[in-house]
Amino acid sequence: MLKKSVVITYNDYALSAVIAEQLKEKLIRAEFAVHHHFVGDEALIFTIGGDGSFIKTIHDFNFPSIPIVGINTGHLGFFQEILPEQLDLFIENYQKQNYTLQEILPLQATVYIADKRFIIKSLNEIVLRSYLGKTVHLNLSINGNFIQCFGGDGLIISSSAGSTAYNYSAGGSIVDPSINTLQITPLAPLNTNAYRSFTSSIISSSTSDIIVSPEEQYRNYISIIVDGVQKHYNDFKEIVVTTHTDPIRVIRMDNYEFWNKVTNKFL
Repeated sequence: MLKKSVVITYNDYALSAVIAEQLKEKLIRAEFAVHHHFVGDEALIFTIGGDGSFIKTIHDFNFPSIPIVGINTGHLGFFQEILPEQLDLFIENYQKQNYTLQEILPLQATVYIADKRFIIKSLNEIVLRSYLGKTVHLNLSINGNFIQCFGGDGLIISSSAGSTAYNYSAGGSIVDPSINTLQITPLAPLNTNAYRSFTSSIISSSTSDIIVSPEEQYRNYISIIVDGVQKHYNDFKEIVVTTHTDPIRVIRMDNYEFWNKVTNKFL
């Protein structure tokens, strides 16, 4: 009988390295094949750290279809499912299949720069703003329908799962991740008699195409921030954001409840 193969990733914290070694020993005793690098036949990915480690693993593994489970050694631990003292309990429940899979649809965007285009993916959010820290004017359309020329610091486009991240800090709505949506939240919108911008978040269906393009004079000043990683582009023309059809699968224990986690972590 072939052993189930798993991969363990962890951040730079000393505690995470200790937990990774403990987990490896426990998994080997439970007759799993354990790797620290992706080899392609894994049944499960462990990520040890905080939410940042979870998101980094998702990007490092190019948004894998393999189920992933987080072990929290960080602060918030919203994506992370289990605590270090629950390793034995988790392995036992995993072997008995006492768990559920939460499917999270990430964002996918097509970015048009000069005469080129490329695809980016994001778990939480994609942010557009000026890298100079100045006001920008961004033309916003949904499904080809022009909404507004927004003026302000920028726009956050978030997934349902990302609604509790930067979106929430900026005054956006918390969305149950079982409801697949796209949310557009303004950053410091201009709202005067001379210039009006929307001041609350807009929620649309996950199948929508959200199209944002800067006014001509701002094309060389736009940063795109993907899950906290910022890149500046010259001659930025347009971005089209929707949801990817292939979900990320996160292992949740049978007692997992989204709103219970929200009240414990935020409210």
